[in-house]
Amino acid sequence: MDRSPTGIKPANHPNSQGSSLVIVGNGYQAGRRAPQAEVSWHRRELDVILNLYGRKVAAGEWRDYAIDGLKDKAIFSVFRRSSEIPLFRIEKHPKLARKQGAYQVVAATGAILKRGHDLAQVIRVLDKKKLRLVD
Repeated sequence: MDRSPTGIKPANHPNSQGSSLVIVGNGYQAGRRAPQAEVSWHRRELDVILNLYGRKVAAGEWRDYAIDGLKDKAIFSVFRRSSEIPLFRIEKHPKLARKQGAYQVVAATGAILKRGHDLAQVIRVLDKKKLRLVD
């Protein structure tokens, strides 16, 4: 039996009935979805956040940070040490922009400390007093 390794008869095979099968593109990628757009921080937003971060690092309160871009939100996490859970998370939720505000500050416990439409106003809650994590 003259068959290709895939089990499909070539179009010029003597037993083929005039129909041909054409495979276009890379079949390996056929099942892949288009990459999802992720939410990210804009330059001006990062300037506001990194300004606060720089002051807190200089004061010795914060030592590390992480930036995550997910499909529904962007997160700036602040750490005392890189091996710990984040002290605070500054989150951006674009879907909430017209409702409660796109920005929020979340404590390590999960409590939302402040939310609003203006990032500078929202992160001011981290400047007001020295917030401590209770061990």
